[in-house]
Amino acid sequence: SDWSSDVDPIIKCFENPNVLRSLRQDKAFNAQYLQEEHSIGPEHVEALYQFAKFQFECGNYSTAAELLTSYRSLCTNTERNTSALWGKLGADILMQNFEAARDDINKLKEAIDNNTFSAPLVQLQQRTWLLHWSLFVFFNHEKGKDDLIDLFMSPPYLAAIQINAQHLLRYLAAAVVLHKKRRNVLKDSIRTIQQEAYEYSDPVTQFLECLFVHYDFDGAQQQLKECEQVIETDFFLALCKDEFVENARLYIFETYCRIHQTIDTKQLAERLNMDLEAAEKWITNLILNARLNAKIDSKAGAVIMGTQAQSAHDQLIERSRQLSVRTFALANTVVGTGKV
Repeated sequence: SDWSSDVDPIIKCFENPNVLRSLRQDKAFNAQYLQEEHSIGPEHVEALYQFAKFQFECGNYSTAAELLTSYRSLCTNTERNTSALWGKLGADILMQNFEAARDDINKLKEAIDNNTFSAPLVQLQQRTWLLHWSLFVFFNHEKGKDDLIDLFMSPPYLAAIQINAQHLLRYLAAAVVLHKKRRNVLKDSIRTIQQEAYEYSDPVTQFLECLFVHYDFDGAQQQLKECEQVIETDFFLALCKDEFVENARLYIFETYCRIHQTIDTKQLAERLNMDLEAAEKWITNLILNARLNAKIDSKAGAVIMGTQAQSAHDQLIERSRQLSVRTFALANTVVGTGKV
């Protein structure tokens, strides 16, 4: 009620189609136009922000999101604009409007990364918040695994994980297992997991380490059993349990196939708890899906592996990512030296 005298005029303006048609991308122009044509001043804009915050706290998330969008079209204060965007993201998550929330995350990332005048510690804190909030969106959106890997593996955000939030490595490791088309980031993610193992490890990260660093297949299978228990109780991963376990098993056997010249199909059948014929079909599909150079010798009861070279595309992606990481580290070193 205290805000009604200031809020009502600006809300009526945004409900007027003629006014909306007159607004532009230029926030300074919008503020001047509303001041001159409709007597809407800074106090009305501030009241709109406070009213949106009140609506959010009352649980009226849809109204809050609309008000914050209107506020952002007028606010010229960078810090307050970013604050409103955080509120919009929170409202969209709570409404389970994950498409809009995904867009909010991209805008927030851009705002944080472009705000070079803020203190490094503030940027680190905001990146850490964004990494955590993004989990609510990425595990509820069809393109979420891709987005998670892109965000978590980008140098500034990977640095934020290593400095401030090593526990988020569980979700990076899970996303790599769940999204088999993103194998190009596997080496980099495992390297990070190894570097941070003294600070954080769990069955999900240890599974990747056992399999791709130590080639300990028995250890990987044991970690996979523990992964099932961990994932069942994880808020974000619980619904991905079956998919994670299936993909993890595929990783185990694909890796096993890559480091052995000849594989006994009976032994694999026993490990898979399948009869020999079903195991041969399963192995055939595995070879086709993994694009391995191999063939099944039914008479000998074995899978015979050929050589498998890394594609030129994968080599280019890997080297480009390594160059990006090194460039970011070098830039940080130069900036730090300049401040000293």
